[in-house]
Amino acid sequence: MRLAFMGTPDFSVPVLAEILAAGHEVVAVYAQPPRKAGRGMAEQLSPVHRFAEEQGIPVFTPASLKGEAEQRAFAALDLDVAVVVAYGLILPKPVLEAPRLGCLNLHASLLPRWRGAAPMQRAIMAGDAETGVMVMQMEQGLDTGPVLLAEHVVITPDDTSGRLHDRLSHIGASLMVRALAALSRGALDASPQAETGVTYATKIGKAEARIDWSRPAGELDCHIRGLTPAPGAFFEITRGKETVRIKILRARPVGKSGKPGDVLSAGDTIVIACGQGALEIAELQRAGKSPVNAREFLRGFPLGVGESVL
Repeated sequence: MRLAFMGTPDFSVPVLAEILAAGHEVVAVYAQPPRKAGRGMAEQLSPVHRFAEEQGIPVFTPASLKGEAEQRAFAALDLDVAVVVAYGLILPKPVLEAPRLGCLNLHASLLPRWRGAAPMQRAIMAGDAETGVMVMQMEQGLDTGPVLLAEHVVITPDDTSGRLHDRLSHIGASLMVRALAALSRGALDASPQAETGVTYATKIGKAEARIDWSRPAGELDCHIRGLTPAPGAFFEITRGKETVRIKILRARPVGKSGKPGDVLSAGDTIVIACGQGALEIAELQRAGKSPVNAREFLRGFPLGVGESVL
C-alpha cells in the first residue's frame, strides 16, 4: 500500500524497517524536528529521521500539523493509510481523515490500560504482570480508538523499561506488518476498547525519579526497573558541603529490616533499608561517571553501615 510513516524515537525504527521489508510504498516520513543536544548543542536528527534518510525517503519535520498548509500537503500525498508509532504530535481531524483507510497507531500497552506517553515505564513501576502492544485505528481521543490486533507480553522480574522497550518494538513491528496485510485484504476487524480499567501513563517527571525509602522494597524494585535506563531512579547522599546524586541500575528486594534509608551492609553489594524489607543494590552510577558494580562503587565512594541516604 501507499503510506506515510509518522514516528520519532528508537522504538519506531524497527516498525518502519519491517514495513519497508514487506514491500509497502512509504512515500513520506514525518518525525519531530531536530533537537539541540550534546556538549556543542548541535542539532541532532531523531532516530527515525536518520533511518529514513538512509533509505532515501523524504522526511518532513513540521513543528505542528494544525496549520492548513501542512494539512493540505499531507492530503496531497494521496495515501492509502498512515502508520503512527510514537510520533509525538497531535494529529488533527483533517490529518486523521486524509488517508483512504485512516491512520493506524502502534501503542505499547494493553489498552485501555496505560494510555498516554510512558506506558512501558508505568507498567513496570506499577508492578503489572503483563503488558503488550496493540494496533489501533486512530481517532481524536488520546489512545481511545478501536483495537485491531494485539500481542500480550509477560513482564519478568528482571525486566527494565529498556529491555521491555526493545522487546515490544520488535514484536510491534511484526504486528503492524500483519495489520497492514489484513487491512489490504479488507480482513481487519475492529474491537472497541473496554470502558473500564482505563489508566493514563503520564510522562515521567524528574522529581518522581527520586527514591522514597519509606516505601516497601518490592515497590522500589519496580520503581527502579521502570526508570532504567532513563531517567534513572536516584538517591542522594551528603558529604560535607557536597550532595552527590547516585542512580541505582540493578537491585533486588531482600528480607532485612532497619530504619528506612540506612545502610545495612556495604561489601559485594550494598543493602539499604526500606519502609518494608530492604534493597540489595548490585549496580550504581554516580553523576558524570560510568555504571559500576557495588564493590567498585565502594572503592571510590565508601558507605558506612548505619550511614543514611536521602
